[in-house]
Amino acid sequence: MIDILNNIDTQLLLWFNSFHSPFWDKIMWFISGKKEWIPLYIIIIAYLIYKLRWRSLWAFLAVIILITLSDSISTKLLKETIERLRPSRNPELEGLIHIVNNYRGGKYGFVSSHAANSFGLACFLLLLIKNKWFTVFILFWATIVSYSRIYLGVHYPGDVLGGAFLGALLGFLIHYFYNYLNSRYIKSN
Repeated sequence: MIDILNNIDTQLLLWFNSFHSPFWDKIMWFISGKKEWIPLYIIIIAYLIYKLRWRSLWAFLAVIILITLSDSISTKLLKETIERLRPSRNPELEGLIHIVNNYRGGKYGFVSSHAANSFGLACFLLLLIKNKWFTVFILFWATIVSYSRIYLGVHYPGDVLGGAFLGALLGFLIHYFYNYLNSRYIKSN
């Protein structure tokens, strides 16, 4: 069964990764970056400060806990335990996948930390902000960031789906605890 899933995952990777061009290479490289999203984060922080005032500190603390958990679980626990080679490191795929800027990432790829972090943040924020247009935007953002990892050849679709699931689960759980603490302790003061 694992062999069948790996084969499907590889075929999907090869298909998604085949849609490349110099233009999209630049776009996906940019989308996959971390510093490139700082303006978006600043806008979200400013909005939360405006909307929540001093209570935004608790939301920021929740996001720090969320990203720390998401990144630690995806990197230290899952990648180092499962040890699934990234497609860019898999000798069987040498010459079959498109690599951008010779970037290959670390040795192991399951689960995608980019997907876990972006979907974790997206799910937490969409529950916090509760605006349909923001929800559409932030889910699109998490999806395109995650897809960029497949495009760049550093993750299988299964790595991205696993990361998205992990991140979404953590985003919902952290939001649940944030709401619990907010209703129990923060609003009463």
